Amino acid sequence: MLLGLFERAALLIIFLFFLSRVPRFRQILQKGKLRWQESIAVTLLFCAFAIFGTYTGINVEGSLVNVRIIAVLSGGILFGAPVGIITGIVSGVHRYLIDMDGVTAIPCLITSILAGLVSGYIHKYTPKPKRWIIGIGAGMICEALTMLLILLFSYPDPLGADIVSKIALPMILGEVNIGLIVLLVQSVEGEKEMIAARQAKLALEIANKTLPYFRSIDEDSLRKICRIIQEDIQADAVAITDTRNVLAYVGFGEERYHIGNEIISEMTKKTISSGEITISNDVIDEKTPDIHSLLIIPLKERGDITGALKIYYRKAYKITYPLQTMAVGLSQIISTQMEVSRVEEIKAAANKAELRALQTTIHPHFLFNALNAIASSIRTKPDRARELIVNLSGYMRYNLELSDELIDIHKELEQVRNYVEIEKARFGSRLNVIYDIDEVAVHIPSLVIQPLVENAIIHGILKVKGPGTVRIRVQDYPEFVRISVSDTGAGISADIIERVYHDRMPGNQIGLYNVHRRVKLIYGQGVTITRLEQGTDILFDVPKGDVVTR
Repeated sequence: MLLGLFERAALLIIFLFFLSRVPRFRQILQKGKLRWQESIAVTLLFCAFAIFGTYTGINVEGSLVNVRIIAVLSGGILFGAPVGIITGIVSGVHRYLIDMDGVTAIPCLITSILAGLVSGYIHKYTPKPKRWIIGIGAGMICEALTMLLILLFSYPDPLGADIVSKIALPMILGEVNIGLIVLLVQSVEGEKEMIAARQAKLALEIANKTLPYFRSIDEDSLRKICRIIQEDIQADAVAITDTRNVLAYVGFGEERYHIGNEIISEMTKKTISSGEITISNDVIDEKTPDIHSLLIIPLKERGDITGALKIYYRKAYKITYPLQTMAVGLSQIISTQMEVSRVEEIKAAANKAELRALQTTIHPHFLFNALNAIASSIRTKPDRARELIVNLSGYMRYNLELSDELIDIHKELEQVRNYVEIEKARFGSRLNVIYDIDEVAVHIPSLVIQPLVENAIIHGILKVKGPGTVRIRVQDYPEFVRISVSDTGAGISADIIERVYHDRMPGNQIGLYNVHRRVKLIYGQGVTITRLEQGTDILFDVPKGDVVTR
C-alpha cells in the first residue's frame, strides 16, 4: 500500500514537474503575489489533483488509501489559504458524496477541510525554508487525526479498527510526498535569483552600450538607445515617451508613429498617471493592431514620473518574468542616466554662457529706441519721460543683477512691466497689453516671461497692420502654476514650432528656443506653442513647492 501511495504521489510530482517547464505556469510559480485569475487557475489545478487522488485511491474494505490530503496541504502551503481552504472543501465534500454511508466519509470530510486551514496558516506564518518539513509534519498529524476520527465514528463496529490497522501506517508515512512537492515548486521559485542576476547583467550591458548617447539627449540619440534595446532583447519595437509626447520609436509599426506627436495610448497614459508597470500579454494596440504583447514601465527622476519605456512584441505572451525583471532594472538605469544627462546639459549650458547670453545682453537697438522714446517725451510729457527713465533703469538693473538661481515670479513680472512700458512709449496705440495675474507664490527661472512678451510684440503685433493685443496670464491650479503669453499678431509658422521642439534652431536665435530649452531642462517639459486663428499662444507649467533642477 505504501508503494502504491508513493506511486500515485509520483504522478502528481511528475505532472507538476512538466507544468513547471511551461513558461506561463513557470511565471505563476515565480510570482510573489498572484492575480485573481491566476489564483483561480491554481485552485482548480489542486482541486483536480485532490479529486484525482480520491478516484485513484487503493480500496481497503470501503476505505481509500489516497493522496487527497497531500494535494490539499501542498496547494495551500505553496499558494496561500484561499487555495488550500477551497481545495480542502471541494475535495472533502466530493469524498463525502461518493461514499456517504461509509465509515470513513465524515472523517475524511473533516480532515480535508482542516488540512486546508492548516496549509493556509503554514503559508502565512512559516519561513519558506521550513515549509517542506512542517508540511510533512502537518500532513502526518492530519492523517493521524483521520484515523482517530474513523475509530470514533465507527465505534463499536470493529470495521473501523480493522481499516485503521491496515491503512494508518502507509497513509501517515505517505505524507512525506508533501515535502517533495513543496521542494520541487520552491526550486522553481528559487530560480528567480539566478534569473534576476542574468537579467541584471543584460541590463548593465545595454546600459553600457547606450551610455554614450545620454551625453546629449535628442531625437537621434533616443532612437539609437531604443534600437540598442530592441536588438539586445529581441523585441519587435521599443519606444520612449515623456509625459505627453512620443520621443522615439523604432521597430515594427515605426511608420505609424511621428516623433513629437501626442501620446494616444490609454495604457501609456494610465501608466504615467499611476506610476505602475503595465503588462499586457494579449492585447491589440490602437495604432499597431499586429502587436499582441506590451510592457510599459514608467521612467522616474527624483521620484517624479517623466515618461515611459515601452516594449512591444507581435506574438502573445512574450512578456515573461525574466523580461519584466530585466526591463524594470533597465528603466531604472535609463531614468538615472537621463537625470544625470539633464544635470550635465545644464552645466554645459552654463559653461558655454548660453544662459548668460540671454540674461545679461541688452540689444543695442532696444536701448537706442528706448532712449529716443524718452528724449521725445522730455519736452511734451516730462512726467512720462521720468517714468520711462525709471522703467529703463529697473529693466537694466534687473538684467545686470540676475543669477542662475530661481527668482520670485513677481520680480520677473516687474521686469516684464518695465519692458512693456518702454515698448508702449514707442508704439503707442498699436500695442495693448492685458495682465491676467492670479495671486501665486512660486519661483521661476529669470527671463522666461519677458522674452516671450518681446517675441509676441516684435514677431507678432508689429508684423501686421493696425493695433494688436498681448495677453499675459498667470493662472493658479491645484498642483501647478500656468504661465502663458498670447498675441493677436501674425502667428508663428509651423516650421519654427517644429524647429523649437526638435532642437534645430540656429545658434544665433536664442529667444523663444532658449526659453523652451531652459524650461525643459529645469521642469522636464518645455513650452507648448499653439498657432491661433489670429496670433500665437505660448505656455508652460511651473510645479508648486520647492523646485530642484533635474
